Amino acid sequence: MAYTEWLPDRRAKDEGRLHLHSRFPSRYLSTPRNIVVYLPPGYDAAARYPVFYLQDGQNLFDPATAFNGQDWRADMVADQLIVSGAIEPILMVGVYNTGVRRISEYTPTRDARMRKGGKGARYAQMLARELKPFIERKYAAKRAAADTALGGSSLGALASLAAGLLYPRVFGKLAVMSPSVWWDQRSILRMVRAFKASARPRIWLDTGTEEGESAQQALDDTRLLRDALLEMGWREGVDLSYMEVTGAGHNELAWGGRFGEVLQYFFRKG
Repeated sequence: MAYTEWLPDRRAKDEGRLHLHSRFPSRYLSTPRNIVVYLPPGYDAAARYPVFYLQDGQNLFDPATAFNGQDWRADMVADQLIVSGAIEPILMVGVYNTGVRRISEYTPTRDARMRKGGKGARYAQMLARELKPFIERKYAAKRAAADTALGGSSLGALASLAAGLLYPRVFGKLAVMSPSVWWDQRSILRMVRAFKASARPRIWLDTGTEEGESAQQALDDTRLLRDALLEMGWREGVDLSYMEVTGAGHNELAWGGRFGEVLQYFFRKG
């Protein structure tokens, strides 16, 4: 369902429920980045909330910062589902990308042909060892892996899956939307097949059928990723949800349009 069709006409930023932390530093990465935190309606500092960490944070909540002026409207989607009682109240943490260093930070291996990439493990360290503790100090955040989701789209999906495989006891839920499986001759498939941890993150995996000029290849690649997860013990309908979205492209409008389903998969009330 396209939640963009029935969203209320309000934004979290207008209600003071978006908090920006500028130039968040890391000892693992050379470039500081902005962090934006969404607070749910009725946020209570005495309560505790699950947390959803999302890559490309500038594209989530505000058209003024989003790519091509099109944000996911993630705040509006979450607000509607929380107020209606469909999901429990959550925090969302948008991690801005760093522009020219995005590819390097979001990829788990170095692509010899492209001569770039490979800082994904350091990026995962920043998320797990620096950002998560920071959020838990500043906000009423639950700490358990079962209450901690990580996600993104495109290369951000690749970074999220890689981080979840490296830190399965930190990130118990992974949203992998339109993943860039193609990177470095599909190196993410090798990473999945090398996974040995007993803790197994719950995964949402999806792709559109019209994702750019190589739409069929993107679809085939995502199916290969699904199959690799199944080979390693994930079970569709149990700890893996797989979706192919007919007609969906590779853009913020498409990802925002199905973000509500992701939220309900991870945070359905009761």
